[in-house]
Amino acid sequence: MGRAAPRPGPAAAQITKKATKTTKTTKIKKINKTNKTTKVKKMKNVKKMRRTKLAARGQQPSAVAPAERAAAVQAAAEAARRAWHREVLGCPSGAERELEELVFGASLGVEEEELLQRLADPPRFNATESRGFQRDSSDSEVENEAKSKFVSKKPVWVDEDDEADENVDMTHKYRKDFMKSDAEKTLTKKKLKQRLEEQFQRAMGGVPAWADLENRKKSKRTASDSDSDEDDDLLCKTGTFISNSESLPRGILKISTCLPANQERFADGRLATVQFHPSAQVVMTAGHDRSVSLFQVDGIRNPRIQSIYLESFPIYKACFSVDGEQVVATGTHHNMFFVYDMMSGSIIPVQKVRGVEERFLKSFELSPDGSFMLLTGTSGYLHLLSMKTKELISTMKVNGRCTASAFTPDSSKIYSYSKEGEVFIWDVRSRKCLHKFEDEGCLEGKCIAVSKNNQYVACGSASGVVNLYTTDVCLREKHPKPVKAIMNLVTSATCVTFNPTTEILAVASRETDEAVKLVHIPSYTVFSNFPVFRRKQIYLAQSMDFSPRSGFFSVANNKGKALLFRLKHYSDF
Repeated sequence: MGRAAPRPGPAAAQITKKATKTTKTTKIKKINKTNKTTKVKKMKNVKKMRRTKLAARGQQPSAVAPAERAAAVQAAAEAARRAWHREVLGCPSGAERELEELVFGASLGVEEEELLQRLADPPRFNATESRGFQRDSSDSEVENEAKSKFVSKKPVWVDEDDEADENVDMTHKYRKDFMKSDAEKTLTKKKLKQRLEEQFQRAMGGVPAWADLENRKKSKRTASDSDSDEDDDLLCKTGTFISNSESLPRGILKISTCLPANQERFADGRLATVQFHPSAQVVMTAGHDRSVSLFQVDGIRNPRIQSIYLESFPIYKACFSVDGEQVVATGTHHNMFFVYDMMSGSIIPVQKVRGVEERFLKSFELSPDGSFMLLTGTSGYLHLLSMKTKELISTMKVNGRCTASAFTPDSSKIYSYSKEGEVFIWDVRSRKCLHKFEDEGCLEGKCIAVSKNNQYVACGSASGVVNLYTTDVCLREKHPKPVKAIMNLVTSATCVTFNPTTEILAVASRETDEAVKLVHIPSYTVFSNFPVFRRKQIYLAQSMDFSPRSGFFSVANNKGKALLFRLKHYSDF
């Protein structure tokens, strides 16, 4: 019998296991390495193919990848948006399909005759589709949906206080003027509105045409009815159809406020005189600040031309000569006066005039023909000087003290107004008193003016009454009746002046603010819109004047300003 092989020991078994494990590990590593190598080769081949294609197209690989991704994302977003629109809109209604077919055509194969037939015979919709079509055509889908869901509901409760009239406190400083009595401490809104309307109508002189709705509607109806007739009349005529009225209308004066005439140089203190140049578009101002200034009037900037300063000579009054080449100025406490020659630029002092024994020379008047200068002295004396030589020609005297004088437009007569209320009419050539009359109701005379057409004489008294007379009556009667007694001033009438066309009489008082009124001469009524209601603008009026053709009106006040207003009825300066 053969002998059995010996069993291996423990050490040999361990060596065998380790060898087997090492062999398996080696095989696995080789397999993984082979797989990785294969994958790397495939990736390299793919990249090489891509580079080859891009090189053929002339593109860079780094710029293509982001562009392709962006295009893919945009295409996906567009597809999602269209899908959402289809879900929202759903299938179109019959009306919409018919409308699309009518406008765009059902398909590309539709023939021309079929399209013309559809346009000739419009489609007919059922009642439901037609109602929906009308609703959709007038309103948007959101509005239609909101209208369909909206249901009018009654209020749950009503507050009685909402329906009651709310009372307004009338003791407020801005509403005190609307109280008619002390008992009206509160008013309803409706009554306050009525009071405001009444105040507006008083300020405007009635209801303006633009605010009268009923008359506007009626006028529109009548205008539409008569349009055809007017057209026929216009076609039968030639010439100018639009023209301005020659006469100044009453009631409302078309006026606008401009910048002050002396905007570039206000006077320090009271402005004594404002006067327009007789021929040039220039205005002069003079005051207690001892200066005389000239300004060009354009209504916009009013640039300053020149200013002269008279040392220690506060100006009481200044006036242009008739030819506009000189300015005569008197002082407040001097017995001399100055003559400023604008052509030569020289200032000529006129010392004491021989034969004139006066302590102060203040008030004076220049004749319209430029020949005479009338100095108003004390104790009723009137000194007539030659404008050329500045020498005394003659002296006249009135009873009492003379407060004001005025030449007639032809310079043949002088009207002198005494403090006792008597008016003396003097002949300039003979220096004799032609006539004397009493101003009706006057206790103390203050100012006098004669119209440019020699038709009217205005006399202002200390009571504030301005009597308006006709010159022919003044020359005949000793106690003439005024054609109009203007009682719109409550303090002394200190200044009166006519405009060049004798259509406006300006009256003013320097004793209270805003005391200026413009009177329409043909109707003897006051313009209701001047000065502006409840607006402090003029203050104390010292002097007034109209431009040569009434285009502008200026007021000198105590604040050193020469306020300027444009009268729109007159087109020229």
